[in-house]
Amino acid sequence: MLKIIYQDDDIVAVHKPSGMLVHKSKIDRHETVFLLQVLRDQIGQYVYPIHRLDKPTSGIILFGLNPKIAKALSQAFVSKQIEKSYIAVVRGFVNDQIIDYPLKEVLDKMTDAKAQKDKAAQDAITSLETLAYLEFDSPLGKHQTARFSLVKLLPKTGRKHQLRRHMAHIRHPIIGDTTHGDGKQNRYAIQHLQIKRLALVAKDIKFKHPNSDTLLNLATNLDEDLRFVLSLFKYQH
Repeated sequence: MLKIIYQDDDIVAVHKPSGMLVHKSKIDRHETVFLLQVLRDQIGQYVYPIHRLDKPTSGIILFGLNPKIAKALSQAFVSKQIEKSYIAVVRGFVNDQIIDYPLKEVLDKMTDAKAQKDKAAQDAITSLETLAYLEFDSPLGKHQTARFSLVKLLPKTGRKHQLRRHMAHIRHPIIGDTTHGDGKQNRYAIQHLQIKRLALVAKDIKFKHPNSDTLLNLATNLDEDLRFVLSLFKYQH
């Protein structure tokens, strides 16, 4: 059963588990469980996707319950009227900053075979706020201690894998990221932090309801499999 965070006649917001695809993908043909179908079966009605989360990312995700609402919310995303924030565990001690680094579109050989391959890099901006630091008095690689930061990330644009790529760009990759991350740090995190997944959670989403114009500020709790590391950071989630 999916955790339903909010539901009315127009919108439903749920918590997506890490490791679950939002919908079918040619990249993961072996997968048989999809958030879209599980949610439809759970609430007994058709749902319309508005945005997505990467397979390893968990957290809050919105669906429309009719085409009109889905279109309105999709347009709100495009016009940057919807604000999302994420919580992540990253390598090293990082300071508050704005990451303004354009990203070239990442194309997949299978799903993006017909996409334009020579596009210029697109604007990509992420706001980073450090919530807590954690340090272990044991060597890791060339460093005398193992350092980690708990951060809040607010994407101001919506590029593919933006948060993971931005954190890798500033050399503070997200723990558990097997594509853009640090293998040594990931292995250390499995042993000492009990992190066996991508340590990235979509925590909050804020937007105006398309019908009532009411401001909705929805939030989810962080996953059980991250509770241990959060306790080390002494973070109240």
